[in-house]
Amino acid sequence: MLDLDEPPPYGVINPDGASDLLLLCEHALPRIPRRLAHLGLPKSERLRHIGWDIGALSLARDLSARLDAPLFHTGYSRLVVDCNRPLDNPSLIPETSETTAIPGNRDLGASERAERLKTFFHPFHSAISRRLDLRTAASKQTFVVGIHSYTPVYKGVARPWHAGILYAGATEFAGRMMRALAQEEGLVIGDNEPYRIDHDDYTVPVHGDARGLPGLLIEVRHDLISNAQGVAEWAVRLERCLRLSMEAGR
Repeated sequence: MLDLDEPPPYGVINPDGASDLLLLCEHALPRIPRRLAHLGLPKSERLRHIGWDIGALSLARDLSARLDAPLFHTGYSRLVVDCNRPLDNPSLIPETSETTAIPGNRDLGASERAERLKTFFHPFHSAISRRLDLRTAASKQTFVVGIHSYTPVYKGVARPWHAGILYAGATEFAGRMMRALAQEEGLVIGDNEPYRIDHDDYTVPVHGDARGLPGLLIEVRHDLISNAQGVAEWAVRLERCLRLSMEAGR
């Protein structure tokens, strides 16, 4: 699936970071393997939000540096394989994203689907699982946090939140994060908005809840982190709130 000169399917930054936080970024980049011929999409479609979470990797990198936290991120577009979807979910390899048809994902055979999972999905999640196993064996407390962004308008409907905290089992950790963010001036924070953790999610249910670890996703509206200044502002804010939330949970 990948030629020898193409980047690997996932990246790891600061794997041995001292923080109790493990950062994940499942929709980090819009890159598509050369062999998939852009999935039949023009650049304008590949680079908009259906292809990746705009600004999320920049924000995650900044948080990793500020908090000395390990960061695992995907290397290819969510349109190739969405690494935050269960294996039986129709949007794992989407034939349509929002209202855009994805020609290169239509009528895939079983072997083609299996090759994408073998190349992209399984290596990424296996690497995360190994790191979590090592932390558990060392009796190291771990908070699992995915960094995402979302589009300000979805299918014509404007979203009023500046950011949202998405969670299932980790109600206490999520509550502390929302209370911390509520102290930040001028913000509207969504409680399981603009999405919620359910059967469409993989990261929190598998790497967080199933292991008994506090896990959540932070969603930031992508127009707020689409440039370096916005990323820095949100990194400072989230660093402060994450430190408070983790300290209160120890």
